Amino acid sequence: MTTVPRKTSPFYYFLTSKEYRTFLGLFLRYGAVLRYQPKTIQFLKYKFLVTDCASFIWQFREIFFEQIYKFNSQRTNPVIYDCGANIGTSCLYFKQLYPQAKIYAFEADPKIYNYLQNNLKNNGITGVELSQKAVWSSNGKINFGSDGADGGAIDQKGKTAIEVDTIRLKELFDKEEYIDFLKMDIEGAEVEVMSDCAHSLSKIENIFIEFHSWNHKKQQLGELLCILSKNNFRYYLENIKPRKIPFLDKSSTTSMDLQMNIFAYRNQTISKC
Repeated sequence: MTTVPRKTSPFYYFLTSKEYRTFLGLFLRYGAVLRYQPKTIQFLKYKFLVTDCASFIWQFREIFFEQIYKFNSQRTNPVIYDCGANIGTSCLYFKQLYPQAKIYAFEADPKIYNYLQNNLKNNGITGVELSQKAVWSSNGKINFGSDGADGGAIDQKGKTAIEVDTIRLKELFDKEEYIDFLKMDIEGAEVEVMSDCAHSLSKIENIFIEFHSWNHKKQQLGELLCILSKNNFRYYLENIKPRKIPFLDKSSTTSMDLQMNIFAYRNQTISKC
């Protein structure tokens, strides 16, 4: 009897997906490289200087193979806000998806920002307006803690903390006529920023938020989902780090007890919290 590979099996993906084969190649070649060691990596038709191979490999899987940022637009030149652009992997994907897209990319970490700037330039990626600032609820300055990869966060203290410029995202939204996609991966600042932007979301069609619940802070997932509901978004939630026995494993010894991807898309039905 001939067996057909399941469409969810690694074998099926290996046969049908160039991106999956590329991910496997990256994992086999760079998966054992020590953390936070800069490396030049070739993938697909691009060449990136990465700060941390492990972070990049899983970024590539999520963005290019799983395509978590894929969206439809009626326009050939959609407006995209990339908040937390890191080294540019997401910008690269958006430009591959919509070559004429206008992208506003924000990265607060000065070191990571240099990687972002050089990676886009060296790969001939245009139409991306870069900003070395942290998106926030006000313009000014704030403490920022870098982890050397993709986990830098604002309002942090310690040896790696530096002061960075902030930019009020709401003011930028208010100047736009229409925003096709908002990507927000800002390591715990998402509730503060979205709360400030709560009355400026009507122009946005699709929103991706990576939600972080820090153990030492109040849980605010409900507040964030309420903001989305009040602005007529439906949402889909994906737990990034599931716990098998949540009543016993409360993640009390880790920095976060919940990390979740939120996919929100505009809905015609008015919702209330």
